[in-house]
Parts: sequence; structure tokens; C-alpha cells
Amino acid sequence: MTEPFGAGCASVPKTGKGSFDGMSQDPVATAASNNPALSTLVTAVKAAGLVDTLNTTQDITVFAPTNDAFAAMDPATLKKALGEPKGLLTDVLTAHVVPGRLAPDQLAGEHQSLNKSQPVTVTGSGESFEVNGEAMVVCGNVQTSNATVYIIDKVLLPKS
Repeated sequence: MTEPFGAGCASVPKTGKGSFDGMSQDPVATAASNNPALSTLVTAVKAAGLVDTLNTTQDITVFAPTNDAFAAMDPATLKKALGEPKGLLTDVLTAHVVPGRLAPDQLAGEHQSLNKSQPVTVTGSGESFEVNGEAMVVCGNVQTSNATVYIIDKVLLPKS
């Protein structure tokens, strides 16, 4: 399977920088900034100072929460994370990134994230995947110049 999959893919623009073709030309943080459904994630990545890290790291997989995923978070938790951009926010965001470009047939299993204390566990197969037992992949196998992106419907929060 080489094409993006999932019901959430319908919201991706058909043409332009935010389209699948457009995103494939840019590194992952830049590509995400061109996708209207990921604007809250991009704001958080900028606040944490992670744009350069994400754009220059080769061969990564990013589990990218939608704007709706951030909106569904407990407001106090979101406010706390945004108030600690180099602490909690960075911990949360780096838990969404794993080394290596994982194709759908490699996705199921446990993967070490860039946040060493927060592995990512993916279950499922085909076009149906769940991340950490709570987030569903709504649009998967999106290619950027340096990453494979799986857009998810919940923010992966640290285990307390």
C-alpha cells in the first residue's frame, strides 16, 4: 500500500501545498503547516522549538493529532503543557515521533519514541490502527520529504 488511507484523508486539500502531493515535497513540520487540520499541532511544535528538529531529522514517523484532538483535551492539561514549552509540551510532542519511516505493514507493534520514557504501541492492520489504546489513525501513510505521517484523533499524553 503506497497511497494514504482513512476517512480523515477526505479533509486534505486536493491541490496545493497542503495536498498529499504538496506535502510530499516538504519536510514534515513545513508540510504540517500547510495542512489546515494540523494548525494546533503546528502552533505547539513552534512553541516547543521543535520545527528545526522535525524538519531536519531524516526518516521518522509522526503521529500527528488533528485540531479536534487538541480541542478534546482537558483544557487545564492543554494550558499546563503550553505553559511549559521546553518541559511538558516537548515531552508530549516528542512522544508522537518514532525513528524510521514505518509503512502500514510495519506499524503494528511497540516503537521507541523520541521521548525515551514514552514508547508508542500500535495495534491493528490494513487500514485500521489504534495508537496507545486510545487514538485512531484517521488518515495514514501520508508522505513528506523526511517522514511518514499518521494523522490521529487524540493527543498521546504521558502515562502518569
